[in-house]
Amino acid sequence: MSEQNPSLIEFPCNFTIKVMGIQHPEFTSSVLACVQKHAPETQAHHISVRPSSKGNYLGATVEAANVQNQEQLNNIYRELTGHELVKMVL
Repeated sequence: MSEQNPSLIEFPCNFTIKVMGIQHPEFTSSVLACVQKHAPETQAHHISVRPSSKGNYLGATVEAANVQNQEQLNNIYRELTGHELVKMVL
């Protein structure tokens, strides 16, 4: 039998996710839509965006509202990393 590693995160919690992606007019709304699929309480004001130094990319900080468990958090990460405008999720 294998033991599951215990989470270092205490749930439920508000969790910050950093998302880097392509400079595109729909980047912010796409990130919000991805997160809302799994954390519907997350709203536009939970996201702050800033451009990269050369303006080719955008960085978004998302305060995902009330993540209940590790599975929900994993689903948010999977949704974001699968999006075509997203290059990296931390």
